[in-house]
Amino acid sequence: MRMRPWGQSSEMPARLSALDASFLEVETPTAHMHVGWVVLFDPPAAGATPTFHSIRRHVESRLQHAPRYRQRLAFVPLGIHDPVWVDDQEFDVARHVRHSAAHDVDRLVERVFSTPLDRAHPLWELWIADQLPGGGVAVVGKAHHCMVDGIAAVELASLFMDLEPAVAPEEPDQWRPRPAPGSAALLATGVRDRLGDELDLVRLPARIARSPRRVAGLARDTVRASRSLAHSLSPTAPPSVLNQEISPMRSLARASRPMDELRETKRRHGVTVNDIVLAVSAGAMRRYMAQHGEPVTDLKAMVPVNVRGEGAAADLGNQLSFLFLELPCSEPDPVRRLEDIHALMEDRKATGEPRGSKAVLDSLRYAPHPLQHAMSRAVAAPRTYNVTVSNVPGPPQPLYLMGCPLREAYPIVPLSDRHGVSVGFTSVAGVGCFGVYADRRSVPDASLLAHGIERELDELRERAPAGTRVPE
Repeated sequence: MRMRPWGQSSEMPARLSALDASFLEVETPTAHMHVGWVVLFDPPAAGATPTFHSIRRHVESRLQHAPRYRQRLAFVPLGIHDPVWVDDQEFDVARHVRHSAAHDVDRLVERVFSTPLDRAHPLWELWIADQLPGGGVAVVGKAHHCMVDGIAAVELASLFMDLEPAVAPEEPDQWRPRPAPGSAALLATGVRDRLGDELDLVRLPARIARSPRRVAGLARDTVRASRSLAHSLSPTAPPSVLNQEISPMRSLARASRPMDELRETKRRHGVTVNDIVLAVSAGAMRRYMAQHGEPVTDLKAMVPVNVRGEGAAADLGNQLSFLFLELPCSEPDPVRRLEDIHALMEDRKATGEPRGSKAVLDSLRYAPHPLQHAMSRAVAAPRTYNVTVSNVPGPPQPLYLMGCPLREAYPIVPLSDRHGVSVGFTSVAGVGCFGVYADRRSVPDASLLAHGIERELDELRERAPAGTRVPE
């Protein structure tokens, strides 16, 4: 049984949303805007471990279920509108699914994620390491953030993983690239779509006025958007050792815990797993500042929030809003730190702030391009936030790569300029996995942060009340 298809194509070229395009705008030679993952598989219970060539053929056979992965960006002349996705006439799977003879996954990660994706081709790569000690396989993948967010990146598993050890058979691939529109067509449709956006904006007040429910909804969204803007712009993120000039070089430090242990800890503290992820990240940052002789101060985190509707995880593009949250790193007590974060998150959710943030992001489509670009750069600035902490829900069921059972998966959350570290968390195969993604020059010792996360998890577990406080 194969995971469900996703990202189906349409007749008209799909245009990037304002949010998708913002990830192109904030990309620089030192800040590569690709999301990624490091997936580790055990050897199959029966038979030989699949080779790179067999895995590449396997991935190629699944591409018919993800048309976007054979599309490239086409830029609109004069920057009239955002780019569109068009079929890559020269698509070659060998350019995107590559072999590594590395025995050390960490070294492979450093090489892959220190290199930007080529915008002339589809914006993704998979690197297959099939010669690991013990006979396992590692898949190191990346895709540009303009193409997928963390949830959609998890859905890339449908390209190469199955719900059972046996590989599901595939139908013949009927894909043929459609001709890409020329410059004149791109310009004409860009002007048309831009005028359509402006016309929608002009008509919006009349549509709202005809419906009392829309008026009430607009009022609620305005209040929520105001709260979201206030939290994103104030207070200014403090100067931090984590916000120095960065290089293109990257590393990934890893930490993991059984999900049963994390669930028991969150039940006994009466919080959520996401609260624990934020609290242990704050504690690790506190330890890191102290280890480097820096003043221990509260930090400001950007926390992506999935706003997809139920059953829409397979939708491509970014379906996100963002919370800007003060991490109480200055609080020395880990339990008090967890309680503070839980209270803060409950307040933000109760007031509907994620929806308010989405309303702000949705409104960007009506803004002139120079204003869109300025806002994108402002949001990505170190004065807006210090660190990103992202909880990406993983698949709850066991998964297999050509018979090899999935063991661990570590998410990689991209770094904007002058942001030296991000923390990603996901759960697979009963394991909670933390990926501490860092710039190798400004944060050369990301392993200290991963170790700090493990220490914080131990403390929360040891100090959890004996009984269940709030079942969740």
